[in-house]
Amino acid sequence: MPSADYVQQSLSGAARLMAGKKDGLRFLDISADGFWTSFFAIVVALPAMTVGWVTLANELAFQGDGIGSRLSIVLRLATIDVLAWIVPLAAFALLARPAGIAHRFVHFVVASNWGSAIYVWLMLPPSLIRLFWPGAGEGLTAFSLGLFLFSMVLSWRLTNTVLEKGPAFATGVFTAMFLVSLVVLFTLQGVFGFVQS
Repeated sequence: MPSADYVQQSLSGAARLMAGKKDGLRFLDISADGFWTSFFAIVVALPAMTVGWVTLANELAFQGDGIGSRLSIVLRLATIDVLAWIVPLAAFALLARPAGIAHRFVHFVVASNWGSAIYVWLMLPPSLIRLFWPGAGEGLTAFSLGLFLFSMVLSWRLTNTVLEKGPAFATGVFTAMFLVSLVVLFTLQGVFGFVQS
């Protein structure tokens, strides 16, 4: 388990990359051990993700439709989100060499993992508001959308800074990763019974 200082340094590195500062990579451990340790970012993000799962589970359980107990819903949502985190990175591993960016694979995965933890925490406020104020209206929806778009901008900047292949190439990689995430997300929602056929 990485130390608190290690986690803080890794998050700081990812944040600097989001700001377009290439020196952010110096804060990240891009060794083989650092590659696997970066998946600890899922644990770092877990408290914020759990709030989102509980909030959505409350809403779905209230609607009924035989979707299951709150605990069952939370566990399925957790499985979906974790796979939606990991599977796009696995796809990136398969495509990195043909795309000519195999030398940046570890850099990208490490930065992306720590960056994803930041995005998850960034999206926490709307989830907390929905958890304690279920009747929040369109203002909260607009706020959530604004935060989501902001996180997408940060994600693109991180991708562009890490890959060092120019904005057009970064846009292609960012778009491909986003589409893979959506496919995984929607597919698993169907598999786990959240989408009625």
